[in-house]
Amino acid sequence: MTSYGPGGVNIPMGGGLGIGTTNLYDANSKQRRRLFPLWRTWNRFSKLQRYMLCCGLALLGLFVIARSSASTGAAVENVISARRKIVEEQAELRGDLVADLPPNGRRVKGEDPDIVLGEEEEEDKDKNEVDRLLGAETGQDEEMSNDSVGGGAGGEIVQEKPLRRRPPLRTAAVTQSTTQQGSMEKMQEGMVMPMPKTFTGPDNDRQRQVVDGFQWAWDAYKRYAWGHDELKPLSRSYKEWFHIGLTLVDSLDTMYIMGLTKEFNEAQKWITETLTFEKDVDVNLFEITIRAVGGLLSVYHLSGDDVFKEKALDLGERLLNAFGTSTGVPYSDVNLNKRSAHAPKWGPDSSSAEVTTLQLEFRDLSYVSGDPKYEAKAFRVSEHFHKLEKKNGLIPIFINAITGEFRPSSTISFGARGDSYYEYLLKQWIQDGKRVDWLRSDFIEAMAGAKTHLIKYSHPNHLLFVGELLGGDHFSPKMDALACFLPGTLALGVMNGLPLEHLEIAEQLANTCHEMYVRQATKLGPEIAHFNVGSGMEVPLGTVDIHVKDNDAHALLRPEFVESLFYLYRLTKNQTYQDWGWDVFQALEKHAKVPNGGYASIEDVRTTGKVRQRDHMESFLLAETFKYLFLLMGTDQSLLPLDEWVFNSEAHPLPIRKAPLLVKPSSSSSA
Repeated sequence: MTSYGPGGVNIPMGGGLGIGTTNLYDANSKQRRRLFPLWRTWNRFSKLQRYMLCCGLALLGLFVIARSSASTGAAVENVISARRKIVEEQAELRGDLVADLPPNGRRVKGEDPDIVLGEEEEEDKDKNEVDRLLGAETGQDEEMSNDSVGGGAGGEIVQEKPLRRRPPLRTAAVTQSTTQQGSMEKMQEGMVMPMPKTFTGPDNDRQRQVVDGFQWAWDAYKRYAWGHDELKPLSRSYKEWFHIGLTLVDSLDTMYIMGLTKEFNEAQKWITETLTFEKDVDVNLFEITIRAVGGLLSVYHLSGDDVFKEKALDLGERLLNAFGTSTGVPYSDVNLNKRSAHAPKWGPDSSSAEVTTLQLEFRDLSYVSGDPKYEAKAFRVSEHFHKLEKKNGLIPIFINAITGEFRPSSTISFGARGDSYYEYLLKQWIQDGKRVDWLRSDFIEAMAGAKTHLIKYSHPNHLLFVGELLGGDHFSPKMDALACFLPGTLALGVMNGLPLEHLEIAEQLANTCHEMYVRQATKLGPEIAHFNVGSGMEVPLGTVDIHVKDNDAHALLRPEFVESLFYLYRLTKNQTYQDWGWDVFQALEKHAKVPNGGYASIEDVRTTGKVRQRDHMESFLLAETFKYLFLLMGTDQSLLPLDEWVFNSEAHPLPIRKAPLLVKPSSSSSA
């Protein structure tokens, strides 16, 4: 007998298997039921029950899918709303938004969907206005957009050219921490963005002669030292220090301000095509910051060319590792290529002035990049110094980067290694829109401390000077040429509401600096002077107020005295300060000018015969001395107004941060 299993297979029902007969189909069915118990249950349902169960499962699936889509849509909308809020807040803080968005606000077709305009305004807004709202680099408040930087005629003319779109601010995800987001917003408040400007050059004969002097120095650098750090004018060669074309970088904004278009374009081309910081060389953090970072940032703000910003950020990034100490006080030296930092070769300590004269530049790096890390690292140093114990606001000139403490029994001075600490207290306060009150307070306290401990009068002519405290307590009547920055800094403080008593000190100290110059045979100031205080301590008694020692008689053609004359003239309009500056320029022309090109430092300013020159032209001669002489001699003193620009320690102007603009309430909210 034959049975047909599945597929019509013949299965014998007897014999061949030994015992009885077996139904393999039934055996397979039992095995399936054991393996799939739900199958038995499903087979027990009627067709109607099966149909209803399938419909229920389908409805349940549709419900789950609908809920999931709604949640996802809400989450996406939340993220978009949060991002839109951040963008609008940042635009508002930049001063780009001048009114709340109206209830019937509509998107501008084809533009950023995060920016909307009121319906009644939409037809009146042209493309330039839309670009402004989206972050175009206008660089000025609306009321100044068609004027020169100084607001006067003839000094500086803003080019009429299409505005460039600024890249959007780099924000992290919506989950960005409140602190970091606050820092980003804080930096963008009222920031003056770069806008290309044209300077018309000299406006009187004295300015023209100053420009001629600068060109004499520049042409020699171009012939004998192009692309190298500094010129050696006597040997017609060059000196390397940082291997970055330091004189060229340091001089960029001077050329731009003087209206030297041809020279500037040549230097700009070299910066674009040749300048690199991939150099296996140790550099001094302070010097490269004030000269190179400051110079690049300044000319970026003046010219609007992004290449200068990119180079400045590249360099700034390489310098950050200097701050990698537990105290935050930076090491003095950094290797540009390795990005490693260390203490100076001469000892374990950093100079107090050097580590506290980085903040203007690093704060501006954060302003132009939108990245708060630069400002945070540099400002931490200022905060650290603020907390340290001082002598009536005065600080020793050395600090250990590892311990964060001042060197015991260190000298207190307004000269080398101490000077610009005080300068940057005031200028940081001004640059940041006068937001950090303790910077102002620390400056005022330091000036009171100087009056108590350092300011004395000479004999017999009662010249006010600023001495030093050796070991922190022993007075020395020694004054560096560097200390002649102080009259200008005091005058700048008075312009910003500090005590009028500071102006009296500034004017007397400027007169002393002038005496340091005119009492020398060359009419150029020495590096260091000692004053007769009537005790016979360090100077001969008699009728001489100022004594210059042999080792201190050289002149590097420093800018500090001329810098102070510039500030004092801006404040007082006393033409005496212009005349004193002109005397300095004529002395440079007579004794420092080299026949084959350039200017050279002076070996001994007391020389009455043939003046000996040193084979060196400092980059700050072009960056500072000539720039301050040019600005001082100008008929139009509104050029680079001091309520809009703050000059760093190397005379590179950086924009002052504006106070945040108030947002007008919408008509609906005011009702």
